[in-house]
Amino acid sequence: MTAGVRQEPREATRPRTPRRTRLPALLALLIGLAGVGYRLALLLADAPPTNSDEATMGLAALHIARGEGFPVWFYGQAYMGTLEAYLAAPLVALAGPSVLVLRLPTLALYALFLALSWRLTRRLGGDRWFALLVVAVLALGSDRVVKNQLIAGGGYPELNPAGAALALLTVSLCAGVAGARLPRRATAAGAEAAGSEAARLVRWAGWGLVSGLLLWADPLILPFVLALGAVLAASRRRELIGRAGAALAAGLLLGAAPMLLDSLRHGRNPLAAVLTASGADAAATWGDRLHGGLVLGPPLALGFCSPGHCAGWQLWWAPTFVVLLLLAAIAAWRTLRRTLRPADLGHFPFAANDNSPRSGDDPAGATEWRVSAAVRLALLAGAGAVLAAYTASSAAGRTPVESARYLSVLAVAMPALLWPLRAAARRAGLWPSPRHRDEATGSDRPGHHVDEPEPSNTGDRMRTRAAGVVAVAVLAGMLGTGAVATAGTIGAVPATHAEADRHRVLVDTLGALGARHVRAGYWTCNRLTFVTGEDVRCAVVDDDLRPGFDRLPEYRRAVDADPDAAWVAPTGSPLAARLDGRLGPGPGTLRMVEVPGWRIYLPRR
Repeated sequence: MTAGVRQEPREATRPRTPRRTRLPALLALLIGLAGVGYRLALLLADAPPTNSDEATMGLAALHIARGEGFPVWFYGQAYMGTLEAYLAAPLVALAGPSVLVLRLPTLALYALFLALSWRLTRRLGGDRWFALLVVAVLALGSDRVVKNQLIAGGGYPELNPAGAALALLTVSLCAGVAGARLPRRATAAGAEAAGSEAARLVRWAGWGLVSGLLLWADPLILPFVLALGAVLAASRRRELIGRAGAALAAGLLLGAAPMLLDSLRHGRNPLAAVLTASGADAAATWGDRLHGGLVLGPPLALGFCSPGHCAGWQLWWAPTFVVLLLLAAIAAWRTLRRTLRPADLGHFPFAANDNSPRSGDDPAGATEWRVSAAVRLALLAGAGAVLAAYTASSAAGRTPVESARYLSVLAVAMPALLWPLRAAARRAGLWPSPRHRDEATGSDRPGHHVDEPEPSNTGDRMRTRAAGVVAVAVLAGMLGTGAVATAGTIGAVPATHAEADRHRVLVDTLGALGARHVRAGYWTCNRLTFVTGEDVRCAVVDDDLRPGFDRLPEYRRAVDADPDAAWVAPTGSPLAARLDGRLGPGPGTLRMVEVPGWRIYLPRR
């Protein structure tokens, strides 16, 4: 009976990946490099414009590089961790203080975010063309987006890559080892099992470490951490009781250690400080909050608005975002319910453990789709919670354009948010149909998507076609609107570069005058101090020449001790007008040295 059976080479049983599937990966790489190159060009042209808050983080990096201090929080407050300062400190030690050096780590974080978003989209079950689309959307860079990604002002640049990494770790831990090949020899099986278990514990610890670092750096990401954590707890609760839970807890404590130790030492409550700073104690009407949060917030945060404002036609994304959020959540929930067996409804089985089907019982990759649906639902829940919390805050009503930075974390949910558009276009035959790659086995096979039922009659086919056309139109509108906003950002670069040149002339003039101590406005002071490497120390004053908010009080003490301290004010500012009134030829008056864009006032003796 076995005479007709012949042994085939192992390679013959492996379907080969068609060459055409490499095209979207190559395009994604090129688009990703273009996105990184565009942002590097902005940095070299002094864009986006810097400010004293970013310089405050630079001063923290400078102190860390010199070994003079190791700050836990952004100077002058008890929240927002200094992770960016620690990342930049080695570069500051090597190259000295500069805005470019301070921003190179944030550029690297953006590049990491693109790579993780590609990988996350693929692990969620998206094909390469869909992953290419996600990368293309994230490669665009409007004014608000590049500010969030590149300015090292605390919190924002690291949130998105860390959030994507957390989602990717969640997928990996939920998927487990389903579909893994069994080793041939018992000894090899033991070694491989031990190595797999060790690697798995590392992933658990990594999940905790990333979460802890995020909570220290900026608790804005907390809704995503809680949502993804709920998926892990539902799918791996038995595993969490053992060593996996201990590894996760150890990583979490390590990541959050700076925050926890400081809170225990000084009795500070970072959460209360964040709520106060966000405007929770200030007044704003609900009409203003809803307009700032739901109308202006999503277009600004996700890159569909021009520099500093949203034109009326650019606001189309606001209702579209809310609709997509709801449709994507419904689709993910329906997929999750369809892929769960009746006996498993109380267990949420996502992997080959004692609560889920083994690889041989898993029909058509249902395990992978359970994981995909659950993680997508978690990402959408996190995005919805962030948007709701921002809309409820007074910041959305009082300063909607600037405060839209609080919504920068919505980009983490982009693969889940765009899922319904890709599904509609695919059902309508308006989407490329590459072979589906099985992530567990590494082979390519035609795949049927659980959340994409085929139309059954003529009426359904017409509706499906119409939905597909609408989906493609929305995708085209996203890319077109984002490209216009990106072009607007590029158009503003010459003015930003000219302002940076004027500031460099100011710094050089202060050095030529021998001015080591100055008084200036808040948005001038720490910027001067950082770029001079503390050769110039500055104390903050308001427009009435009264002492202002000094993030480092020692600077004021040094300035007050110098009777020859100068004053610096932007040309045409209220501060300059007040100081002009003190000009004169006699003792006790001021003399003025003017440089482009700035006025320097020196005391007469």
